[in-house]
Amino acid sequence: MEFTFSAEQEALRGEIRSFLDEHLPPEREEAHIAPEWSNDPDDYARALDFNKRLAEQGWLTAHWPREFGGMGLSILEQVVLREEMAYRRAPILNANGLNMLGPVLMLNGSDEQKAAHLPGIAASDVMWCQGYSEPNSGSDLASLQTRAIRDGDDYIINGSKIWTGHARRADWMFLLARTDSDAPKHRGISFFLLDMKTPGITVQPLQSMTGHVHFCQEFFEDVRVPATNLVGEENRGWYIGATLLDFERSNIASAAGFRRSLDELVSFLHGPEARPIDEMARQRLRHELADRYIELAVGRNLSYRIASIQEVGGIPNYEASMGKLYFSELGNRLATTTLHALGLAGQMAPGSSRAVLAGSGMLGVMTTLIGTIGGGTSEIQRNIIATRGLGLPRA
Repeated sequence: MEFTFSAEQEALRGEIRSFLDEHLPPEREEAHIAPEWSNDPDDYARALDFNKRLAEQGWLTAHWPREFGGMGLSILEQVVLREEMAYRRAPILNANGLNMLGPVLMLNGSDEQKAAHLPGIAASDVMWCQGYSEPNSGSDLASLQTRAIRDGDDYIINGSKIWTGHARRADWMFLLARTDSDAPKHRGISFFLLDMKTPGITVQPLQSMTGHVHFCQEFFEDVRVPATNLVGEENRGWYIGATLLDFERSNIASAAGFRRSLDELVSFLHGPEARPIDEMARQRLRHELADRYIELAVGRNLSYRIASIQEVGGIPNYEASMGKLYFSELGNRLATTTLHALGLAGQMAPGSSRAVLAGSGMLGVMTTLIGTIGGGTSEIQRNIIATRGLGLPRA
């Protein structure tokens, strides 16, 4: 299948590029770490200012329906927008709110919840994090043990969440908690909205080997949540949470972001700082780089396939898992290729005087492994593809 864009969609692409030329901080294009994880507070402040400019332009929530303050862009128009943003490394903060919670509230939230939370997300004023995984509940998420017990007009939450991205900067969390311990594990879970300033919440940053805080762990001790913050019906939160994961796994920007990294690598290898290598090693590297470019082309078409399903009103399920699995593992192969190409200098950490390409080689190897675990492990994605896509029996 051949995917092409209309003249109007290409005109939108040109408009986006002009906007980025004018408003995107140049240093952001050279960065290889998300501003939410950066140790530089000024980096996050610049990113937040850029997001507010996007909000004023209407592009931050361009994928939202008009009745909720969005632009109602078609799926293919969203593809154009996200590709251009990703290739330029434009920092889009609050993906948890924009791409996951926002759409879920539109489908399952009360009118009061939509009115209370959607405007803050749209204006980049309120940041969200996701409370799903627990120390003993990761891939088997339905075994989670964080409990929410009804007490009058509140629920009292006790337990712990872990591997929470962006929790250091989040104002609110959406989380799953068990509300019926006697029900089958998928049927006793509810979906809550939690103000992170509520008494009883402790956020513990988890220092990673990259020197940045990518994740946090949260502890809840008798945390009171108003019953009005329950989304949907009590004990039906698992199904809301599963819908949210479909939004999370439908990311169509990875191909563009990886293409930028690969283009930068090839440009560096043609420059004066590239290390000398013999002809045999050069030929091996050329073939390895060619493999990555081919894989990126395949991945881009896989993303377009997901977009085409959404364009006609479908919800990609196993297809979204295919995309998540493919790009998680391609990211790791691309990082490994970068190390092969850069040699010993590629192993230098960002900030080292001997680092090349801003230390992106070693940083990429360390961070891309996260993608094969977070948001559903590669093994879980293969199970979904096998059972829902190929119709194979469960193991």
